[in-house]
Amino acid sequence: MASPQAELSPSSLNRKLVLAGQIAFLPTGILTTLLGPMLPILIARWAMNDTQAGNLFLVQFLAMLVGVQLSGILLARFGFRPAFLSGLLLMACGVATLYMGSLGLGLASVAAYGLGLGLIIPSDNLLIAEIGSSSGSGPSSRAAAVSLLNFFWSVGAIFCSLMVAWTAAHKLLPFFLGSVALFLVVLALAIRNLPFPPAETSAGSSASWRGLAKNPAIWFFAAVFFLYPGVEASMGGWTGSYVSRLGPRGAAIASMMPAFFWSALTVGRVFGIAFLRHFSQRRVLWAGYAAAAAGIGLMLWSSALPGVVGGVLITGLSLAMLYPITVARLSHHFGVAARSIGAIMFSLAAAGPAVIPWMVGVISHRTGSLRAGLLLPLGATVILFLIHLFEW
Repeated sequence: MASPQAELSPSSLNRKLVLAGQIAFLPTGILTTLLGPMLPILIARWAMNDTQAGNLFLVQFLAMLVGVQLSGILLARFGFRPAFLSGLLLMACGVATLYMGSLGLGLASVAAYGLGLGLIIPSDNLLIAEIGSSSGSGPSSRAAAVSLLNFFWSVGAIFCSLMVAWTAAHKLLPFFLGSVALFLVVLALAIRNLPFPPAETSAGSSASWRGLAKNPAIWFFAAVFFLYPGVEASMGGWTGSYVSRLGPRGAAIASMMPAFFWSALTVGRVFGIAFLRHFSQRRVLWAGYAAAAAGIGLMLWSSALPGVVGGVLITGLSLAMLYPITVARLSHHFGVAARSIGAIMFSLAAAGPAVIPWMVGVISHRTGSLRAGLLLPLGATVILFLIHLFEW
């Protein structure tokens, strides 16, 4: 007797896999951005200085870096299923124990869910790309598919900020973190029998790294995959603490500031898909990085709270489509070789958020000014704009 899944058409199976990937990116968005709204709370709970607070970002994204490398091994040898299930369960363990004890346990918890994020993020992106390529999607359609996936991630990020603010005010924060952990476990159980693509057995997809190293485009891609996620993580992670130091009004909305940023990013991704139909990807990249630099500049140089909030919103809107376009361009530029190149690029995408937000904390601690620390993501955004002036 045929199994129920065997009776489904390939397109129906693909829809189930896409839905699984999208649902998985909701808690992924929650945990990737959790430190942003939680940071003022954790600083007070564990009596941390800015360097110690920056270490939380460092631990999270270094663990993600390990997870990305591990995902490459799992995908090559066992296919997508082990990477997905292991990632979800590690995320559940980490978020469940984050608020239970001391700073030491907190660091271990952050490392656990960071490792899970490193397994999920590249696996989910590569899954959507593989399904899209098998259905004959062009570059624009692929960019739209990646953008829609990241829309679900952004929804999770917004939900995280709102729920942390609300549950902290009502002394229900442990309940929220436990609920996220339970959702992850239930999700892992629900998708464990889905027909994920098996291990890649073709040897023809391997890339010649010596030849690729001679291609200037790969170095430009490497710079973008390192710098852009670092800018995004810095803005999502430090804006709450930045606003909290602007006085009583700022402190009152500090936990909400990451929600403003991620909301703007989400709205930008909704409208950005239609925007790509009328403007080339290069023009969107130019305009996006220029406007993002202006938004960060407004946030840092404004002395009034409305100006700071406006700068955060402008930055979020401007950054919305830049990463999905970059992932789509990578796939289009390198073709099948992007499967092997992707492991390196996603590793850089984990290293950037490890280094840049951490350096923001170090600079802030040494100078006594978080504004000085946030000049780092501003400078990185300017560099990204200049990189995209070249034809590659």
